[in-house]
Amino acid sequence: MARPAALVLAAWLIVGGLVPLSAESPTRGGTIQVALDRDPPTMDPHRSGSAVDRVVYQNLYDKLVDIDDHLAIVPMLAASWTISPDGRTVTFKLREGVKFQDGTPFDADAVKANFDRMRDPKFPSARRSEIAPVAGVTPLDPTTVQIALERPYSPLLYVLTDRAGMMVSPAAAQKEGLDYALHPVGTGPFAFVEKIPQDHITLQRNPAYWEKGLPYADRIVFRTISDDSARVANVKSGDVDIINIVPLPQVRQLAKEAAEAGARFKLIERGAIAWTAISLNVTKPPFDNPLLRRAFNATIDREAIANVVLQGAAYPAYSFFPNGTPAYDPAWKLPPPSAARARETLKAAGRPAGFAFTLLNQPGQQRQAVAQAVQAMAADAGIQMTIQIVDEGTIIDAISHLREEAALTEWSGRPDPDFDVYPFTTEAGIGSFNYAGYNNPRLQTLLDAARVLTDMSQRRRAYRDVTKILADDVPYVWLYFPKEYKLISTRLHGFVQVPDGMIRLRTAWLSP
Repeated sequence: MARPAALVLAAWLIVGGLVPLSAESPTRGGTIQVALDRDPPTMDPHRSGSAVDRVVYQNLYDKLVDIDDHLAIVPMLAASWTISPDGRTVTFKLREGVKFQDGTPFDADAVKANFDRMRDPKFPSARRSEIAPVAGVTPLDPTTVQIALERPYSPLLYVLTDRAGMMVSPAAAQKEGLDYALHPVGTGPFAFVEKIPQDHITLQRNPAYWEKGLPYADRIVFRTISDDSARVANVKSGDVDIINIVPLPQVRQLAKEAAEAGARFKLIERGAIAWTAISLNVTKPPFDNPLLRRAFNATIDREAIANVVLQGAAYPAYSFFPNGTPAYDPAWKLPPPSAARARETLKAAGRPAGFAFTLLNQPGQQRQAVAQAVQAMAADAGIQMTIQIVDEGTIIDAISHLREEAALTEWSGRPDPDFDVYPFTTEAGIGSFNYAGYNNPRLQTLLDAARVLTDMSQRRRAYRDVTKILADDVPYVWLYFPKEYKLISTRLHGFVQVPDGMIRLRTAWLSP
């Protein structure tokens, strides 16, 4: 089986000590309560553009392959795989006897049907750019499927650890059409029961799950609690067992409380894999002018955002590649913020009095605190930023169709650096993840070359050149790389924190 070397990040820990493995036998039954920071927009992984969706998906769907807690690729629905010497053919051997939650078989034909759905130009797929190098999918027998590539594509296996690798029931997809998200069907450890928008999503144990003995819990209830403090309070009170987003400004205090005797919760920390930036729409005023982009960028004090606003729970960001990930460049240095330099650039742009724009932002105290800090920094140079709060669905629709001027953009990160940058900066991402509407032929060439290379040191050189281009063009103003935290009840056992920030609960169980 061909597998890339593990990409080892910091070992997972509880603040104050390593997480002890429970000596108790797992208890079956019960309902795990999960608090989400926002309402998941869709239950269709092939249409999803939101990180919060993926938290639910980890328990509803299985993927062809997954990642472990060291970011190494591991088998899931595919028991093994081989890659041809020229890198253009990947052959998967599938697990036998797996069924979708509607009773239909998972087999090679189902894999082909999923890829056909994602590649169908008539289907509003958010996965099309991720699997663009796929030339065709051929079932060789019921448990063997072959993916042919137009060219070598080094990120493919990592792409398949996310939504492109999540298998939906072809029967359900055909029956429901564009309404599939209302009745989703996967092969995962839990099956869909209901979704009440802005309130909760309920999943129940899949009794026919292929991994014998799992899951342990009877149900998972995902509750939407957008208020940061309320989410934390629900863990402290015992009403919630785990939350997907820990507000970074509260991490320092939560660490102290978690270390106290009798604490009812634990704080788990992993290294950064995500990024947060402000996307600038370069297709319309004011940010179609690169000088105005540079002026705004010059006002940002990233150290203050990471270490004051976020209380040291993040790293200052310089590009798309977070600390600890394979393409991170510790040698890269951003110039310090300078209102004077910003005013000089404004003068060169013919706008000595500054300019005004609107920033789209989602609800949440942390996002608001960051946006207000940026607002104050920009104002020092005469740049007036209005903050407009909108829900996630509205902001995704606006930035995907380039109707905004600027937006606070969050990306949950990927194990392979390609998908931290490629869809956000290339022509293929326009209309989906390229929230800036940015396109640079030189950058496109570098990123295409990095996709063919298998040696990460060679890819890293290409990504450094990409960072240089982006630092000059400034389609995004990078802010910070958040560290990955989870706040969990001491009643929750068997939870393994994977650095991608998702919540996998098939091995989790509750003590009485």
